[in-house]
Amino acid sequence: MTTPRLPRNQRLGTARVVALAEALTDREWSILGTVNRLRLATGIQIERLHFADLTGKSRSVVRWRVLKRLVDAQALMPLARRVGGSLRGSAQLTYALDTTGERLLRLRRNLAQSKERIRRPGPIGDRFVAHTLTTSELYVQLVERSRAESFTLDDFQAEPAAWWPNGAGGWMKPDAYLSVSAGEFTDHWWVEVDLATEAVPTLRGKFLAYIDFVALGQLGPGDVVPRVLVTVPTPERRDVMTGVVAKLPAPADELFAVVLHDEAVGWITAELSEAAHE
Repeated sequence: MTTPRLPRNQRLGTARVVALAEALTDREWSILGTVNRLRLATGIQIERLHFADLTGKSRSVVRWRVLKRLVDAQALMPLARRVGGSLRGSAQLTYALDTTGERLLRLRRNLAQSKERIRRPGPIGDRFVAHTLTTSELYVQLVERSRAESFTLDDFQAEPAAWWPNGAGGWMKPDAYLSVSAGEFTDHWWVEVDLATEAVPTLRGKFLAYIDFVALGQLGPGDVVPRVLVTVPTPERRDVMTGVVAKLPAPADELFAVVLHDEAVGWITAELSEAAHE
């Protein structure tokens, strides 16, 4: 795909969007789909997902070229802020869907009669970026682990696509929903990503909403009640959240699991493996 860089205030005409859609590679479509699914992703996260077939320096070079093309075409929008660490260039940038990317996905959805939701993020603050990228990292790690192990990541939806009617006129609002399977067994999870920025009473109220969902006899995705995985940044926060869950009414002990962010994928796969071998 070759597209001249456009000024940020210049909008592509419909004919050029159609021409661009015809020129996109499968990899570029997949990248747009990933950013749409997650709302935000870093360059290195995109590299791990979509350039894993490349090795050595070529991996970062090709990633840089592809992301630059998508940014120049206004399909992706790099945020002004960079993630921390020693990474440079596009690997360190965070990307959101831009105007042309939204139009491309809408065009593809209409042509394929797909029900794919198009999700450009709203106002972007530091807290939103940190929270969203933590959720995105869970998805990336699940994809990477599924490539190496004998399980399948069947579905992953970030909010708001992960939200579900609660049966009382409102919505369950997890940060993500996912399902994984091994053989004939499938596990369903709602995910609450905690960065230790919300007050404990606020989280307790959110957890009680899941208890109420069970009490109402409601079912979630897959016609089951997904378990709730609460991921936290530190052991100290894990102790706090575990204490909150311990004081909730039944069936909190069966419904909730509290783990560190870095241990979440291992927990999910261990639970799946144990259930599949029972």
